[in-house]
Amino acid sequence: MFKNVFGSGFLVRTAHVILTWVITLILFLHDTDLRKHEENGRLVQPVLFVLLVLVSVLLYFAVSLMDPGFILNDDNGLQFTLGTTEEQQDMIPPPTSKSLRQRRCGHCLLQQPMRSKHCQTCQHCVRRYDHHCPWIENCVGERNHRWFVLYLAVQLLVLLWGLHMAWTGFSAADSWQAWLRSNGVLLAAAAAVALLSLTVLLLLGSHLYLVSLNTTTWEFMSRHRISYLRHCGADENPFDRGTARNLWGFFCAPGGSAVVWEQVYFREGSDPV
Repeated sequence: MFKNVFGSGFLVRTAHVILTWVITLILFLHDTDLRKHEENGRLVQPVLFVLLVLVSVLLYFAVSLMDPGFILNDDNGLQFTLGTTEEQQDMIPPPTSKSLRQRRCGHCLLQQPMRSKHCQTCQHCVRRYDHHCPWIENCVGERNHRWFVLYLAVQLLVLLWGLHMAWTGFSAADSWQAWLRSNGVLLAAAAAVALLSLTVLLLLGSHLYLVSLNTTTWEFMSRHRISYLRHCGADENPFDRGTARNLWGFFCAPGGSAVVWEQVYFREGSDPV
């Protein structure tokens, strides 16, 4: 399930953890509400804040070390013919102009199921490939996408809370020079948190939007170059089952088993959705 902790992303993950706890320490060392509550013996807010930071760090490592859905061998059970019963095959429309054969990856020489793509950085094909994220130094794919979105949500909550705490720690001074001397470190931390908050907010919003359409970042950006989407209209998505069903399937569907997107794709034409 998890890759080697000391892989190519070790420096990125270490930098993320150090930055997270340094900013947290700054918030406790300055005269913020967190420190005031701690000094007054009201530990609920400081403890909750630290626990939320810890949860965000654990989610970060879970997403960055998790197998995103690497294709490591040819799985005959996921061919389009699927080896299903005649009744199940009858539910799938016969091949039409939309029919597509699985192609072999030119890099790892494995058959690529629909919606998969080879990642040049990870050197593997990934099921339901979304993108390679340098922040987590891992691909976002079928197995870790929902955890990535959950991580973004928790991280955004931590960042906004931290930004509010930083704002409460600024102290007045007689001059700008004196103000910068007393608040410079906290100001730098607040600026970093504000920039990260904006980045995470945009990421989370874009991913929730794409999830609601049951499309991926790669499909959204490169649909004109993807064989199974090239023939579709600008507003046509063969995997879209409606916002509610898309969100339910993404967040609540049982994990652990790969989705056969060929079935979804070829059934869509006859599905009364």
